[in-house]
Amino acid sequence: MRNFRKTTEPKGEIKEGKNDIYVIQKHDASHLHFDLRLEMDGVLKSWAIPKEPPVEKGLKRLAVATENHPVDYADFEGVIPEGYYGAGKVEIWDKGTYELEERTEDKIVINIKGKKLNGRYCLIKFKGQDKNWLFFRC
Repeated sequence: MRNFRKTTEPKGEIKEGKNDIYVIQKHDASHLHFDLRLEMDGVLKSWAIPKEPPVEKGLKRLAVATENHPVDYADFEGVIPEGYYGAGKVEIWDKGTYELEERTEDKIVINIKGKKLNGRYCLIKFKGQDKNWLFFRC
């Protein structure tokens, strides 16, 4: 879907490392949304969040699982040209590290240490759905 020869997005490769990168990129594509990315298994596991991520407890957001991204993508800011997948402006909204507390097929609990988000957050997969998760401070 992506053409790395035509965009400034980093191609990257699978990297084994500490698995602690956390980043949220504000992505003004066809619809403004926020991309949550967590370094896991040598890639950035990714979810698109249609509304601003929850800073305070009690707010819950839909998080739609998307394709994995290379770890190098954690630093990407720029404009993906019109006519290419994800066309639009990408900027880092928040960045830091995280500690994994629990990970199963349908639940991820992390402790985020970012500039805007800090604390314990949960990603809970909707029953019977492949891509839809709930993201909230827990």
